Amino acid sequence: MDEQVNQREEVTLVARKACFGLPTACPSCLPVYIYLKFAQTPFNLDFNLTYPDSDQIPYVESGTYVAYNNEKGGVIESLKEDGIVDLDSEVAGVPDWISTKAVVNTWLADALMYELWVGSNGSSAHKIYLSDLPWPIGKFLYFKQTRITKQLLGITKDNADRREEEIYGKATIAYGALSTRLGDQSFFFENRPTSLDAVFLGHALFMLHAFPETSVLRSKLLEHSNLVRYADKLKTEFIEAGSSSSIPPSHADPLSSFARGGTSNWSSKPKSKPKKERTEEEKKFRRRAKYFLVTQLVAVLVFLSLLGGSHDAEVELDDDDYDD
Repeated sequence: MDEQVNQREEVTLVARKACFGLPTACPSCLPVYIYLKFAQTPFNLDFNLTYPDSDQIPYVESGTYVAYNNEKGGVIESLKEDGIVDLDSEVAGVPDWISTKAVVNTWLADALMYELWVGSNGSSAHKIYLSDLPWPIGKFLYFKQTRITKQLLGITKDNADRREEEIYGKATIAYGALSTRLGDQSFFFENRPTSLDAVFLGHALFMLHAFPETSVLRSKLLEHSNLVRYADKLKTEFIEAGSSSSIPPSHADPLSSFARGGTSNWSSKPKSKPKKERTEEEKKFRRRAKYFLVTQLVAVLVFLSLLGGSHDAEVELDDDDYDD
């Protein structure tokens, strides 16, 4: 596995599509993209639009090696553990680094997830995940993900206001601590990029570009000018100043400056990849795509039929009451 990567087979990051002026607008995909850029690893960028609720996306593949988002703590941790790309070797044992990254991966990740699926009108989530699906399926998946998010964050009807206050309160503390830690440095630790920088930069860029001005979380980030400068500077240096990755134009968002050319120097076509034998895990992953739309459509039809039946029952009941 490692030998194939070391032989410099083409590396491909499979992510969700580009929009909001970002190479991928998925908050899980963007940190992986940035991590590979920090490591100066040449890679192709492919988009998967087939099933937006998959927890395996993003994933990185090279030859028969595949690192999935839902394995080993995520793609970045897999790349580190497997000895493919490790930017954290000199800071992995530093207590401050460990605790700071934990705050980003918990408090800020929870706040972003809350605002994306619960604390907003859903326009950003729709554009990223659902805009390429038929309307009924997109609507169904949005409500499904909203329910899952509430469960993950422990939000109920009775504690919704309190949980919102707690989530935003922790985010406020996290931004303040990160601002103090960063100061006027270029990176958080050792004056060089680590996975902490990749994860937070992905978070910050998503907040600044994908959320509207009315976003509560975005306004809290904007209170710390050094964090905003940090995000803008690294975006210019690592994302806008040319790239060795290739974006497939057929899947790119037409509103994105990356798809139109803009300031990007990326190739208009992805590099051709040699035919390779897929692993069993990858075969299983790709087979799911064939049935995704069918199963989701069936689920929507069942949902609508049950809703219709419930409505008819209510009408009949109302008629009986009227007759009485």
